[in-house]
Amino acid sequence: MRVEQLTCAIGAELSGIRLEQAIHDDGLFAELRTLLLRHRVLFLRDQDFSRAEHVAFARRFGELEDHPVAGSDPENPGLVRIYKNPDQPNDRYENAWHADTTWRAAPQFGAVLRCIECPPVGGDTMWANMALAYERLPEDVKQKIEGLRARHSIEASFGAAMPIDRRLALKAQFPDAEHPVVRTHPETGEKILFVNAFTTHITNYHTPDRVRFGQDANPGAGNLLSYLISQAYVPEFQVRWRWKPNSVAIWDNRSTQHYAVMDYPPCHRKMERAGIIGDIPF
Repeated sequence: MRVEQLTCAIGAELSGIRLEQAIHDDGLFAELRTLLLRHRVLFLRDQDFSRAEHVAFARRFGELEDHPVAGSDPENPGLVRIYKNPDQPNDRYENAWHADTTWRAAPQFGAVLRCIECPPVGGDTMWANMALAYERLPEDVKQKIEGLRARHSIEASFGAAMPIDRRLALKAQFPDAEHPVVRTHPETGEKILFVNAFTTHITNYHTPDRVRFGQDANPGAGNLLSYLISQAYVPEFQVRWRWKPNSVAIWDNRSTQHYAVMDYPPCHRKMERAGIIGDIPF
């Protein structure tokens, strides 16, 4: 196996292996998991495996989860089909910096995404290193956000375009989750900036030490949250991947965010993703 680091901050391309081998090869899988922790997102080309093999490989990291809006392949539970076509209007869910399913009490561990069909040009995906984003924050900001918590909502994202009855039913099924603004990576111990496009507000900003009057809380917390969310936009924290059929990305959802670039003309873009159940952030 060959490992080529793609940027100084994040990402490595692997070659010389086939992922389906890691379904049964414990040594190879252990090496992949170590590389994932080091580089946060791994990329591979020419991985022509079946949907069943896709699911079996992803399940080595943990059990898989369905998506309540996108749905899963009926024959392979946990394999979400993200299909775009010229007749389908852009849904605007992908082209925002986010970590998957932070609206869950236990957001995803990570995911294995394979390209089935893609535009001849455009449709790249970018990832950002949110451990580095936290590390590079000014010290006074680190002190200010220590101990803060924030809400993450499926209602305000996937539910926003739904009729009110469906939106409220979705929220009842998935109440807003509350997570630390800075989470600790459960395997590496790193501090990670953990707010994104699913984050609606900071819940414990309004304290006597932070505000003079109640109205200080809204702009203070809102401006701080906007600033923190914008850290994923910094190019020095990012890697960009150009898709080809049978290309694969494996990422650690706990320490990264990603952005699917919706810059392609009307055409087909078919991706299949297996999302791995994670744990409760702390």
